[in-house]
Amino acid sequence: MMKKRLVSLLGSLATLLVTLVVIAGLFELGVRLFVDDGMNFNLEMWKYARDVKQRSADPEIGHEHRPFAQAHLMGVDLKTNSMGHRDYEYPVDRQPGLSRIMMLGDSFIEGWGVPFDETITKRLERLFAESGRKVEVMNTGVGNYGSVQEVEAFLTRDAKFKPDIVVLNFDFRSAIPVPKYEYDNWLGRHSEGVVFLMAGLDSMFRMAGAGNEWDKSYLRLFDQPGWQDAKAAIKRFAEYCRQNGIKLVIVNWPELHDVQHYRLGHITQLIQDLAAEEHVPFVDLLNAVKDQDSSKLWVTAPDPHPNGYANGLYAKYLFPILNGMLPPPSGS
Repeated sequence: MMKKRLVSLLGSLATLLVTLVVIAGLFELGVRLFVDDGMNFNLEMWKYARDVKQRSADPEIGHEHRPFAQAHLMGVDLKTNSMGHRDYEYPVDRQPGLSRIMMLGDSFIEGWGVPFDETITKRLERLFAESGRKVEVMNTGVGNYGSVQEVEAFLTRDAKFKPDIVVLNFDFRSAIPVPKYEYDNWLGRHSEGVVFLMAGLDSMFRMAGAGNEWDKSYLRLFDQPGWQDAKAAIKRFAEYCRQNGIKLVIVNWPELHDVQHYRLGHITQLIQDLAAEEHVPFVDLLNAVKDQDSSKLWVTAPDPHPNGYANGLYAKYLFPILNGMLPPPSGS
């Protein structure tokens, strides 16, 4: 009798296991067939981490772009060069008469969801060329970077390019602690269903939490140790630039949910005050878009990364400022 009950129990457990595996398989198939249209923000960010990023040997950086990575993400092609930059292959040594500007930042600078030629760096290069100047504008942006990572990556890897100007692009997430590299487990690297489910649960928890509005979440970042770490990194970077004859400018990138009724002015003021303390020029890109319909500036409705149109407005606003910081063209 006990043996029959054991066999029956094992049979029931096997049936349950098979059923769960079938349901999970159908769910995975459904996500891949009906949800993954190439524009789902959570799935595309997962692919970005899986296919383009790698763990950095430097714990102060955490993760970085792989050299020569290629992926089609958020409707656009993303390719990296030998340095892991989403950019041309620039030589370390410059040609005579050529100026160089380096842009540090996160996914805004990398150009998430923006075609390569429409990113702010390539738009600025064209504006300089149209003005008769030879200027390289290098894109070193990496998604999910904060100021600590941006400064560390420059000092340990990109300083050898010896730019005339470095633009430290700052935004409402720049105070995030250095995140751990994601998707090291098998399911995290291979299952779109798991990613979709976890993202959905996270959204539900955020909607249920009365105090988790997006603006309050960002503002809270600047009441935590991450902001103190970011400040220290920026101060160290400003001193490095002074000692090495590099012109530094800090540029604030606004959150684009509602530019006409901006809610994160406190963060803007914090970074503006720090720039003033370090005697570094400060530029607020909210001025370039504050009269715009916010929805015209987004990559997609659930993803308010700046699209190509917004990058164009930013480039036009920033160009005369950077142009005035460069030495006069030879022969002028």
